Amino acid sequence: MAGPGDEHDPSLDDKKEAEAKSQVCVGEKDMSPSSVPGTSSIHRSGSRPQLDLSKAEIQGNLEERDPTILLPNQSDDISHLALDIGGSLIKLLYFSRHEDYSNDDDKRKRTIKERLGITNGNLRSYPVLGGRLHFVKFETNKINECLDFIHSKQLHRRDPYPWSSRTLPLGTGVIKVTGGGAYKFADLFKERLGVSIEKEDEMHCLVSGANFLLKAIRHEAFTHMEGEKEFVQIDPNDLYPYLLVNVGSGVSIIKVDGEGKFERVSGTNVGGGTYWGLGRLLTKCKSFDELLELSQKGDNSAIDMLVGDIYGGMDYSKIGLSASTIASSFGKAISENKELDDYRPEDISLSLLRMISYNIGQISYLNALRFGLKRIFFGGFFIRGHAYTMDTISFAVHFWSKGEMQAMFLRHEGFLGALGAFMSYEKHGLDDLMSHQLVERFPMGAPYTGGNIHGPPLGDLNEKISWMEKFVRRGTEITAPVPMTPSKTTGLGGFEVPSSRGSALRSDASALNVGVLHLVPTLEVFPLLADPKTYEPNTIDLSDQGEREYWLKVLSEHLPDLVDTAVASEGGTEDAKRRGDAFARAFSAHLARLMEEPAAYGKLGLANLLELREECLREFQFVDAYRSIKQRENEASLTVLPDLLEELDSMSEEARLLTLIEGVLAANIFDWGSRACVDLYHKGTIIEIYRMSRNKMQRPWRVDDFDAFKERMLGSGGKQPHRHKRALLFVDNSGADVILGMLPLAREFLRRGTEVVLVANSLPALNDVTAMELPDIVAGAAKHCDILRRAAEMGGLLVDAMVNPGDGSKKDLTSAPLMVVENGCGSPCIDLRQVSSELAAAAKDADLVVLEGMGRALHTNFNAQFKCEALKLAMVKNQRLAEKLIKGNIYDCVCRYEPPSL
Repeated sequence: MAGPGDEHDPSLDDKKEAEAKSQVCVGEKDMSPSSVPGTSSIHRSGSRPQLDLSKAEIQGNLEERDPTILLPNQSDDISHLALDIGGSLIKLLYFSRHEDYSNDDDKRKRTIKERLGITNGNLRSYPVLGGRLHFVKFETNKINECLDFIHSKQLHRRDPYPWSSRTLPLGTGVIKVTGGGAYKFADLFKERLGVSIEKEDEMHCLVSGANFLLKAIRHEAFTHMEGEKEFVQIDPNDLYPYLLVNVGSGVSIIKVDGEGKFERVSGTNVGGGTYWGLGRLLTKCKSFDELLELSQKGDNSAIDMLVGDIYGGMDYSKIGLSASTIASSFGKAISENKELDDYRPEDISLSLLRMISYNIGQISYLNALRFGLKRIFFGGFFIRGHAYTMDTISFAVHFWSKGEMQAMFLRHEGFLGALGAFMSYEKHGLDDLMSHQLVERFPMGAPYTGGNIHGPPLGDLNEKISWMEKFVRRGTEITAPVPMTPSKTTGLGGFEVPSSRGSALRSDASALNVGVLHLVPTLEVFPLLADPKTYEPNTIDLSDQGEREYWLKVLSEHLPDLVDTAVASEGGTEDAKRRGDAFARAFSAHLARLMEEPAAYGKLGLANLLELREECLREFQFVDAYRSIKQRENEASLTVLPDLLEELDSMSEEARLLTLIEGVLAANIFDWGSRACVDLYHKGTIIEIYRMSRNKMQRPWRVDDFDAFKERMLGSGGKQPHRHKRALLFVDNSGADVILGMLPLAREFLRRGTEVVLVANSLPALNDVTAMELPDIVAGAAKHCDILRRAAEMGGLLVDAMVNPGDGSKKDLTSAPLMVVENGCGSPCIDLRQVSSELAAAAKDADLVVLEGMGRALHTNFNAQFKCEALKLAMVKNQRLAEKLIKGNIYDCVCRYEPPSL
């Protein structure tokens, strides 16, 4: 919003590159309007639809700074379009339906659902994606291209208020628009598209969008000082009041006191438009981004008068001013006999940027001081993730407040108004949104090099692969021109000739890369965490440069083997080879980006890094790269399971318990994510390696709490133990790990009358077993064991008498059920702030958590504290992790038993 006395229409954004036509998020063609059964937790209104924003989630793009937002619980059809039309840019959001990934095992799911007491919603395979919010930008002076885009996708002919998927006749549509263009272009929308514009208040949309982002998205806000980005987690219960500074063409300063409670308390007409306007006059730059790029090469001391210039190179320490402090922006120009052409455009651009940024920072501080506020959030397209701009504003706030206030920035900074306009269709669900319900992902979807977009969005996988083949060449100059109107695109994008260096990924590139919000319907905080607020899943700190470089190198070195496995899993076809090569290039680009800017995708942990790899595989349609390996290892392990169970049954209770824990540790050696273990596979069969590993089990282990666990299970000193009511067993790998390790342990709990819930991945990750695969594995094991058969029947895993009933007269047959639930993720690690509602329901009656495997018990959750007992079991298969975590060596074992945390 412009300052007082400004006749200019209040624009809230700035200008993108003149050459760039638009930028659209991945997935823009997912426009199926069909409803998604079972995904809405909202009662349908008889008069207007419900916009269900609960569990909104970002899904990210490496090359795109503005993410897609998925709406998984959306079931009513809603208006599909909202715009914020400013003086420089049009910001457009549209909704598209996404397919439901439903599970065919309905009878089995109903049985588990009834036993767990889940009454809200259907159990289904993760993820259920009800829909996405797509983000698009156009230059305002190219409004006709925006209208063409809307028309090409028929976004204007989606019914705003019904729940059918019918297409509206022309002249009956209504779309929400905010910004000055809502008034300026209303007739044009009616003329070109036959739709009416429903104008939404600009300030209200800004605040509504900011509140949504700050409450619902983890790592939305961050500080930026001296080039270091640090993410700030905002407690939704302690969000208000705050100061929102929206820096567009002009600047609006808004005091936000709550949902729908705000006041515009100040502003200035010196903003992004000033920078761009003066910069264009003084430097002849043709775009805002060109001006920003120019500033990175500048030296403002050539133009600005510094304190040292006045005091003979000395500080003015008495009032706290250093010699390098700017005393007067552009001050040297008045004392030098120079013309405009005598000054470098780079220096002019930087001096201008610092002048305006400092001014914005100081005015914001003064308003925060006026109202006693400590937190200031900056948004708007002037900032656009530019490191120097953020540093300058941060310095000003820190300097004037003497360190008592912080400048914070928003990753979706430019889309606040558009997001608020979209939400104005129906404001349901905002108060219930929590950051633990969201997952952020980073697919590679549009032509990207050197930190910039080159070309329009890619329409399908083949276009993506073709672009990767033609233009991604690390370390070489990209000079090949891109065709103006490639096939399978809207033809609206326009292209430039890329000239960037392939891997020149700069932290100050003028595109803030954020993820795409996935709205997954059933993610909750694991209820057994002792303190969710202090819980940190990642054990490894990747903010440490040495750790980060090491793990990025590990993933890079493992990449060729992973590609070979993925391609082989699909028969080694030419199509699979092309996708494998494209995956390798895309993931390598991700790693290069993270090496250059660790915080590019939010706070980086090892769990996030490993999940990024799996997401990238899925993006190139490698759904389960280890499928055939898992099947082979499962079959081999099931053949020797009867002999193992017979051996266990012949032992005393104490000997059996030790052998079971040894078996879990020995079987956990089978991990295709470990280079050391992959090398082992070439030296013997799975059974030979398992037996070798078991024979080498010698106590004491590196972390050895077995005696404490044994005492809890068996009692001591004549004291009889009480059985656990329900045990949650987080399983790891397929094959020997789950069949020869975890299933026998589960059987022991069942023998004692403890309910057992096997917790497995929702989606494949390396050779990890999934919740979809476990029932068949249990069925195979139950053929050889009456305990498992009876428990599986009670738990709904054997619903059609898949095995022979056997002799039910044995006295030791359990009356406790064996169940399987999905954990809500598709990674070797697990973040317990984001688990499926199915798992959360199962946890409510659990008094023991068993975390097995490096990913779940070491990489993450090694330091996690629980309200119940916990047993963490893993074999360490990485030397560096062994040294850092347990001060041990590769193949050391961890058996960590912890009583409930008070």
